[in-house]
Parts: sequence; C-alpha cells; structure tokens
Amino acid sequence: MANTLVSVDWLHQHLDDAHVIVLDASYHLPTAKRDPDQEFVGQHIPGALRFDIDEISDHQSELPHMLPSAEQFDQAMQDLGVGADMQIIVYDSVGLFSAARAWWMFRYFGHDEVAVLEGGLPAWIAAGYDVEAGRGKVIPPSHPFQSKRHLGWTVDAEDLLQNLESGDYLVLDARANPRYLGEAPEPRPGMRSGHIPESANVPFTDLLDANTGCFKPVEEIRERFVKAGVKHQPLIVSCGSGVTACVLALGLEIAGMLEPKLYDGSWSEWGGRDDLPIATGD
Repeated sequence: MANTLVSVDWLHQHLDDAHVIVLDASYHLPTAKRDPDQEFVGQHIPGALRFDIDEISDHQSELPHMLPSAEQFDQAMQDLGVGADMQIIVYDSVGLFSAARAWWMFRYFGHDEVAVLEGGLPAWIAAGYDVEAGRGKVIPPSHPFQSKRHLGWTVDAEDLLQNLESGDYLVLDARANPRYLGEAPEPRPGMRSGHIPESANVPFTDLLDANTGCFKPVEEIRERFVKAGVKHQPLIVSCGSGVTACVLALGLEIAGMLEPKLYDGSWSEWGGRDDLPIATGD
C-alpha cells in the first residue's frame, strides 16, 4: 500500500488491480474560470472517478468546501464505489494543487491507504499513457467505507486567536507571497488582503519543480520549511480555503517532519471577518 506519492509508471502498472481506485480531485480557484467537472468528462485517467471537493463538503457552511460530517463522507464514498480495503490514488489536472486536499481528507477520515499521483494528469499524458472521456463506471464496494475522524487535526479561528496570545503553534501560510503580503487582491470577493499575524509564508509552489509539477527533492523541501522557522514547534497550515495548505501537509509528511493541524476555514474565513486582526508586509 502507498500513503504519500506514486509515479505515473507505478499507476500504469497497477491501474487494473482490483483494490486500486483512482480519483480525479481537480479544483480551480474562481479566478481561473475553469470547470474541473467538464474537463474530467473530456479526459481523465482510464477508470478514474470524480472526487469533487465542493460537493463532498459541509453544505451548511457559508465557507467553501469545508469538511463534511463522517456520515456525509461515508455516503459520498459509497456513491463513488470507494471501499474500506482499497488503495486510493488521487490526482488533479494541474500537477499538484487540489489532489493533496483529497489525500488529507481521506487521512482525516481514517483511511491511510491513499497516495497522490506525482505530476498529476499532465505527467500521465506526458508519459504517453492513454486517457478516456465520460463519467466513469461506479462499482459498489464490497467493504463499505467507515470513517474514523481525527478530530484534533483541525483548528478554527478562535484557536488561532488564542495562539496569537500563547504562541504555541507556528502558522504556515501556503498562499502566493503577494497575497500574503497584502499586495495582491484575493480571488474571492469581499476578502481583506494580508495574513494572520505572526504567520510565516511558505507558498506551496516553493515545494514544487516548476517544470514537472512534482515535489522537489526531500532535502530541498526540508530546507524550505526550516527557512520558514519549522523546528520542533507544533504547526498549523493555512491557505485561501484549506486546499493548498494540504500541499504543505503532504510536503511535511514526505520530508519526515511534524504533522500539522489544518485551519480549514483559512483566509476565506479570516479575511472575511472584520473582527479578526490582519497583518501586511513582511
């Protein structure tokens, strides 16, 4: 079983294994004006099914794609044909962007046999492997998915307010540096610009090879986190809406560093609330 990364060659060799299921977890920022669902129907890895982080979320929340309840997640997995005994491979159409969110979600709900496809769909196509169109066929799982949530893996705005007083956690912000500095507008309307005070900026793209969309060598990833102040202090990861923060979580995992907590509301909540303090600049 794989629980961090697999290569396109590995997936090609195991694509027909009965216990392997492939999920397209593509998502795009509102400013990208791309429809990941339509793109999936146009082309995807053969046999893949669509894992929509907007659909598999808490629809009672006003914030984007917040974590669903265990019951909602289990039902969504039943509808997708994801069983408790399966090796899950997630990918996205960018390379590595939203696939890490799906990886993190499965682990949060107690399923460790999940890995991200390095380089995603672009790497699969570049390797010369086939794609297919359509929706894909769902096969009901023989062993239904049963969630076991790790409730201590997330924090909310109130936890972060307390952390401003205690300084117990180092907060890592995965957004692009101009957004962190408050120099670039947020992709969602109504958001203030800036960052959570005392947080450190580690743009998720700093961990990736710009040409391949794959992670840089482990030592370079480790050095980038150390540069941001990561030592032995507990960590919280944040971003715009809880998606690319999970790239940092995956990077920390493959670098053998500390397991972070996720601020699921991220800047969509913090930047949208006038009662929460913000900082700008370095």
